[in-house]
Amino acid sequence: MLENGALENGLENGDGLENGDASENGDASENGDASENGDASTRRAAVAVADRLAVTGRRSGRGLDRGFRYLAVTSGVLIVMVLAAVAIFLVVQAWPALRAGRSVSDEVGWIPDGSSVLEAVGPLVFGTVLAALVALAVAVPVAIGIALFISHYAPRRLASALGYLVDLLAAIPSVVYGLWGVMVLAPLLHPVFSWLVRWLGWIPLFAGDSAGNASNPPRVLMTASLVLAVMILPIITAVCREVFLTTPTLHEEAALALGATRWEMIRMAVLPYGRSGIVSASMLGLGRALGETMAVLMVLSPGMLYSLKMLVGSQQQTIAANIAAKFNDASPMGHSALIATGLALFVITMMVNMAARAIVARRKDFSGAN
Repeated sequence: MLENGALENGLENGDGLENGDASENGDASENGDASENGDASTRRAAVAVADRLAVTGRRSGRGLDRGFRYLAVTSGVLIVMVLAAVAIFLVVQAWPALRAGRSVSDEVGWIPDGSSVLEAVGPLVFGTVLAALVALAVAVPVAIGIALFISHYAPRRLASALGYLVDLLAAIPSVVYGLWGVMVLAPLLHPVFSWLVRWLGWIPLFAGDSAGNASNPPRVLMTASLVLAVMILPIITAVCREVFLTTPTLHEEAALALGATRWEMIRMAVLPYGRSGIVSASMLGLGRALGETMAVLMVLSPGMLYSLKMLVGSQQQTIAANIAAKFNDASPMGHSALIATGLALFVITMMVNMAARAIVARRKDFSGAN
């Protein structure tokens, strides 16, 4: 009887264990399903958030692109409108003097008697262009030499310091250049000008006055041109330097590998590659020289002649310096006449820029200017 009872109890205990195990397995299965469901819902939520962020980002990106496009178009249209507004202003303000013909000389003192504005502006254009061209002829070779030295010859530290000093010249005000030209440069140049008149006076640019002498003090167009050359030197040097530094290293190494010297490498690889860049830099410098006012006004003794004598005073005058000298005391008709000369300078500057762009565009496929 005991054995049967123990056996029954054991069977009951076994059934209990089996029921417990089954219960535990069921609980575990339910927990696993819940965990998997939780992970799936979390993933779905993350995907939904990512989708919303992507849509928002695309909308924001499209908005920024649209805003940037509008800003770029507005800027392009604005510069054209400003240029057109300047041209219209000059034409409208200059029209009374242009319409007056030769009678304008009765009201404007600096216009010769019986001359119109168009006739009076001729000597000013001549002096402006002559001074700018001489300044350019002096500045461009020096600027190219400095740029080549900085980019291909000087040690790195020296090149960095020299480049900084050249760029610093651009920050000097033009009135300071004018003072330097009058008080320092002009006295130093007088012996040189006297020597040029004595030995090279047969050349029109170096001819002296009626007595065969150079003006003293030398407040002449040559002095003004040399001051302008110093003023435009930084911008030409900076542009040429950057163009020379963009020359492909492969071109330079190929020239050296073929046995070329340093100068031959520069002549065959660097200068041809940067030719249009040099032209662009020269035109920028020419534009600066054409419009310079204070330095020329302080250095030059003005005249209203068509004269190539650059070592004699009271021969030439530039447009910008003439406007600065006469504008404050001018009558309304005088203002109109001066603005008419400004219109001529505006046209000259536009022609210079258009010529520069044409030259650069013709060689854009073979140079580093663009």
